[in-house]
Amino acid sequence: MTWFRKEKQPIETPKEKRVQTEGLWVKCDKCRQILWKKDLEGNLQCCPKCGHHFKLGSHARLEMLFDEGLYTEHDAKLASTDPLKFKDTKLYRDRLKVAEKTTGMKDAALTGEGLIEGKPAIICAMEFQFVGGSMGAVVGEKVTRAIDRCIEKKLPLVIISCSGGARMMEGAISLMQMSKICSALARLDEVHKPYISVLTDPTTGGVTASYAMLGDLNIAEPGALIGFAGPRVIEQTIRQKLPEGFQRAEFLLEHGMLDAIVPRKELKSHIARAFRLMRAWE
Repeated sequence: MTWFRKEKQPIETPKEKRVQTEGLWVKCDKCRQILWKKDLEGNLQCCPKCGHHFKLGSHARLEMLFDEGLYTEHDAKLASTDPLKFKDTKLYRDRLKVAEKTTGMKDAALTGEGLIEGKPAIICAMEFQFVGGSMGAVVGEKVTRAIDRCIEKKLPLVIISCSGGARMMEGAISLMQMSKICSALARLDEVHKPYISVLTDPTTGGVTASYAMLGDLNIAEPGALIGFAGPRVIEQTIRQKLPEGFQRAEFLLEHGMLDAIVPRKELKSHIARAFRLMRAWE
């Protein structure tokens, strides 16, 4: 009887008719809603349901803030020389190669010069995908050069921080960048040109302990984690339970550590208005 039994053949779907859905959806970390990736990108990486701010790359930040997304990049070829020949679970130079391939950048800072509402300015943005946006010798040099250009051209400065802090693979050389950048900011203050610091999620460690908190105006994105040591480290040190929302932007604003919390969509107009009030372009 098996001669007459008709075996069911699997129905093959033509390749051109198959629907590829992998990577097209994202789950919001805050409201847990499933979001269409293109909707999220069209909303500046902010959840349209609850307003949660996802991480935004350094190139996207400069395009968002400069008029028509146009700017001139400075110091793009600066790269680390691995001064300590550092190795942990893998060679530091191998980590740098992977980060460069992932981001298309030589290090974790991007500097651009362009127009904000028709007026010139320099913006330096950190790239979290490059070794956690950590601050090494190259980041310190690029930020310092950006400040020096502002002094030379009499331009206002914006630094957008998104960093895990000083880069341990460069040891004391990384920590030296804190004082180097702070000294440059003091020179910028002497020529009376304003500096606006934008703190995003996360801004921690040596970056918070130096230039991120030294702005003439310190602005944070909603919900951003901002602090020096992590909450767990602090709890283990003081052996106390930390308050709800500790180290979040809203907590810091309430306790006087920030000047404002500004949603991403309003950031450009807020910065331009602040610079005009500070008479940055006079």
